[in-house]
Amino acid sequence: MDVLHNLAFGFEHALTLQNLMYCAIGCVVGTLVGLLPGLGPLATISLLLPLTYSIPTTGALIMLAGIYYGAQYGDSVSAITMKIPHASSIVACIDGYAMTLKGKTGLALFTAGISSFIGGTVAIVVLAWLAPVLGEVAFLFGPAEYCAMMMVGFVSVSFVTTGSMLNGLAMCMIGVLLGTIGTDVNSGMQRFTFDLPFLADGVGLISVALGCFGIAEITKNLDSHENRSPFNGKIKLMPTWPEFKRIIPSALRGSVVGSLLGILPGGGPTIAQFAAYALDKKVSKYRREIGSGVIEGVAGQAAADEAAARTSFIPLMSIGIPENAVMALMMGAFIIKGVQPGPNMIAGHPELFWGLVASMWVGNVFLVVLNVPLVRYWLSVFKIPYDVLFPAILFFCCIGTYSINNNLDDVFITAAFGLLGYAMMRLQLDPAPLMLGFILGPMLEENFRRAMLLSRGSFSVFVTRPISGSLFALVGGFVVWQVVGFFLRSRRVVQAPALTASS
Repeated sequence: MDVLHNLAFGFEHALTLQNLMYCAIGCVVGTLVGLLPGLGPLATISLLLPLTYSIPTTGALIMLAGIYYGAQYGDSVSAITMKIPHASSIVACIDGYAMTLKGKTGLALFTAGISSFIGGTVAIVVLAWLAPVLGEVAFLFGPAEYCAMMMVGFVSVSFVTTGSMLNGLAMCMIGVLLGTIGTDVNSGMQRFTFDLPFLADGVGLISVALGCFGIAEITKNLDSHENRSPFNGKIKLMPTWPEFKRIIPSALRGSVVGSLLGILPGGGPTIAQFAAYALDKKVSKYRREIGSGVIEGVAGQAAADEAAARTSFIPLMSIGIPENAVMALMMGAFIIKGVQPGPNMIAGHPELFWGLVASMWVGNVFLVVLNVPLVRYWLSVFKIPYDVLFPAILFFCCIGTYSINNNLDDVFITAAFGLLGYAMMRLQLDPAPLMLGFILGPMLEENFRRAMLLSRGSFSVFVTRPISGSLFALVGGFVVWQVVGFFLRSRRVVQAPALTASS
């Protein structure tokens, strides 16, 4: 009952005309930010942060939060329609773009919108009920536990890849190697930079994502010598009842995965989308079809993406630890307004905490009301002939990449990864495992070094701690299961020709 009372108290502040206006502005700006290739919420919030000086505290934070979670849906639009992802919509390129090629773009965008609403709603319930308690869960995770989590992510590559297991592992390892480029944090030595100054800080995630997916897809389309538009077919927005029933289970699974991973520092939407997609490929009734352009491949990752974006506020507001760069900027906004995020925030600023929580659900409604009816208008833009549209897409890709660090070298790096992505497409190699390795590799290395330092070089820390030991046991069981399954399948393949010959 206390939670309901607190939510009612929060809605009193969130539903004022002024805060509703700031929430709507944040959602609209966030959606537009998500639509533009390369320009994510991090760059937008950093640009708008000085404007918050003249805005009331609650309204300013509601607007910035709206930009963050509003961008998650906008990300899906560009990924589904043009195969140009942001960091949090890489997985949407797989089934979402495949649905576009089948003329089901409207259905894919509707699925993403409704799934985002479900994921956001579940995450808000988690945030309201468990924020004071779940913030303490992060204290149970040390470097060993994070290493175990990263290893679980690596063994899930078989669920993420749409090609063979061997190719997926190879691409994942390439991603890990790419993630090591730059200056080593511990020793200060430069690795794989070839004495090029612009590689000293490593390769940006946006450059890799835009190059391997967006620019590579544009190059592939231009190479086909066909007169085509990214959107084909008649706009069919509303799903049939059987299709709608297929959305719900995947969206609920993705909501749970996203809500849990959003709490953990280092988690968030980027990793949650891979985890939700891998789970659907394992337990979904239509798991054999995922990867070829089905609703489940869009619903689960969209719900996880949106859920993680909201529960990522829990570590910030409960224990004062930002889990990613966007949350670090949000922490800066809190401090600018004279509010110190942490355990005392709920007691010291209840109107701000509960007003922000309630505004997230209001923003959820805004996103559905604004975006789902606007799907037809988004698609009318994508009916522009491709030879007119692709220069504009490339222009926004370059602008988005350049705006992150104001560095022209990032544009050249993106172009290089575009050529690499095109080569992978010609060789029928899936870039999704590469992105998984690129994201998890540096995190695994960093936490492995911390764990070894704290344990004075003893590997036993990974199996003696209950959480990490359980996760590594899960990894070991999964590897054994995969190896046994591989040999059984190989045996069937060898026996089949023999049976055919004898008959």
